[in-house]
Amino acid sequence: MREKIIEKSNELFLNLGFKSVTMDEIASSLGVSKKTIYKYFKNKTALVDAVTHQMFDTICFGIDGICELKLDAIDELFSIKRLVMQHLKDEKSSPQYQLQKYYPKIYASLKQQQFHVMQDCVVNNLKKGIATKLYRENIDLEFISRIYFNGMIGIKDKDLFPLTNYSMNSLMSTYLDYHLRAISTQKGLQQLENQLKLK
Repeated sequence: MREKIIEKSNELFLNLGFKSVTMDEIASSLGVSKKTIYKYFKNKTALVDAVTHQMFDTICFGIDGICELKLDAIDELFSIKRLVMQHLKDEKSSPQYQLQKYYPKIYASLKQQQFHVMQDCVVNNLKKGIATKLYRENIDLEFISRIYFNGMIGIKDKDLFPLTNYSMNSLMSTYLDYHLRAISTQKGLQQLENQLKLK
């Protein structure tokens, strides 16, 4: 039952936002009483915490799977982007913004975890790209990996990029294009163009 509650809550939170969804709505959409939910989660904050961490773990597991495929560096980034979009379902409700505003402790903890996972992932991707001559060899790995993370967080700021003007999918595609054009060799740019044709 705990898994069902997390799954349904995740769906509702992504579509309607963390703030908007009530425990009553979650119970009603599951066809159970609110008491049943409170048996597993002491309050809504505990439920939000469980949902966000489960989503994070699921995406990390998927990213690990993609990295094991030994794709070239550029294909790997596009595969990761597709995986993330599949799980976040285009973020109609801007969950990151709501999490930051209404559940700042959960947001801070997740951001910290995301940074460590992404830092490793991006540095490995950069090294792979340099080794295969897709990325320029004189790039600063530490700086690029941090600026990439910062940009990924930045494009989810709905004050800067209102969801009425930008879909999360187009933002992520544009940002990935921007990132890769800054670090790619001629060979890398050709590979990027090939990926863009697949869209």
